[in-house]
Amino acid sequence: MTPSETKAIVTLSLLASFVDGDKHERERAEIKRIAEGLTGDEGLHLPSVYQDVLMKRVSLASVAGELASAESKQLAYEMAVCVCDADGVQSDPERRFLEEARVALGLDAAAAAAFSGAAESMAAAPLDAGVGAIAGAAATTAIVVPPPPAAPVAGVASSVDEAELDKAILNAAIVNGALELLPETLSTMAIIPLQMKLVYRIGKAHGFELDSGHIKDFIATLGVGLTSQYLEQAGRKLLGGLLGKMGGGLLRGVGNQAVSSGMSFASTYALGHVAKRYYAGGRKLSTQTLKDAYAQVTQEGKNLQTTYLPAIQEKARTLDAGKVLAMVRGR
Repeated sequence: MTPSETKAIVTLSLLASFVDGDKHERERAEIKRIAEGLTGDEGLHLPSVYQDVLMKRVSLASVAGELASAESKQLAYEMAVCVCDADGVQSDPERRFLEEARVALGLDAAAAAAFSGAAESMAAAPLDAGVGAIAGAAATTAIVVPPPPAAPVAGVASSVDEAELDKAILNAAIVNGALELLPETLSTMAIIPLQMKLVYRIGKAHGFELDSGHIKDFIATLGVGLTSQYLEQAGRKLLGGLLGKMGGGLLRGVGNQAVSSGMSFASTYALGHVAKRYYAGGRKLSTQTLKDAYAQVTQEGKNLQTTYLPAIQEKARTLDAGKVLAMVRGR
């Protein structure tokens, strides 16, 4: 893919991220941070791309004109769909934007609808669908669960099986690390709903019946935006040449493991353990305490990622887009 095509795909993704005017300012700030922090190819200055989108100096027509190949057009559309679905099912403005993008890119209506439908089904999947199977979807190699992160909640008596939850968190982190190695856009999008299902399971284990709105608020409190998280995950893969439907995508992904899946492993690991502390403590931890804990445990997750690299790689070899979609739907 040429640098101009990569720039066009990133631009279209950013355009998609701002279609929904209801996004919280903190999410917009995260999108800006990610656009400024991703490292692109020579000649691709992402902060300028972000400013062009923010100042409305680019249009769908101009972006589409930069995409020459059918593959790049399809990838651009798929990323835009996933951006729109990252924080839930598509809003009316997002649906209109995606249809305009499809027309501008000259894509087949039926094929585009099929992909958009698959993404929507992920975004709309019930939180309690297949939760146990997802958390237990570890690699076939023996997994040694590390001791839980420090700072347990003091003075809380619990009948919860803490060891079982620790295992579920680790397994979910391995699955999400493996998803970062797959080239398909839907695989990257699946990370967020799987993280939400993990939080749901942890909350339920501690006696809380959570809905998607509460879980989104909890994740946002930690400083993690849903749209921005997808942009960061997909952006790293795109700029590293890992995203798309190329035959060697998985093998090249495994070779670039440190660049890609380490962050998804660490963020899922941290999200799970901070959720465990929060719900064990009766949802009484302050916002700053949650943010500090998430930052600390994310670093612990990064340190553990090397240890579990073989399990992540093995899991990646057994996954494909169909299995991922079924996993999110709970089938």
